Amino acid sequence: MQHSASNAQTGVDHGGEHESVVVHVQLRPRRGATRKCLAALASLAAEHDEVAFAVSGLSKDDRVVRVTVGVDLGPRTGVAKFSPQAQAAYAFVSAVFTSLYDHMPVYVAEPSGAERAAAAVLIERAASGVTAADVVEALPVSSAGSPVPSPRTAGPGERIPA
Repeated sequence: MQHSASNAQTGVDHGGEHESVVVHVQLRPRRGATRKCLAALASLAAEHDEVAFAVSGLSKDDRVVRVTVGVDLGPRTGVAKFSPQAQAAYAFVSAVFTSLYDHMPVYVAEPSGAERAAAAVLIERAASGVTAADVVEALPVSSAGSPVPSPRTAGPGERIPA
């Protein structure tokens, strides 16, 4: 699911003041509510059609699906001056937190390469008519080698607090 002509993941100009600022918000619907979450996100996007955003990451564990959305706030100088583009993007992010509260939105860092690849598959398959639920079901569940890292175990000489 990508919205607007701008791509939130690649909209960075490393020239400094024209560098685009992207904020990442992750939605964590229960696995059975993924379709409802994506439909609510699409509905919210229709209300904020001037905002550039993209589903930039996708992963899951045995309880939830993590859908990361990258929202383009605009050029760094525009964000600093609270430009109309930045104001619209902030309004969209605010609406994500209020309207999609049931899907546990949180700010996160950029998604990993595996999460980005899974999101690209979601977008590609959604364009060809495959349902989001089918794409999510095909994702590996959190374990070694999956998009979600497994918990770190203690190394030699390290103690695990009791």
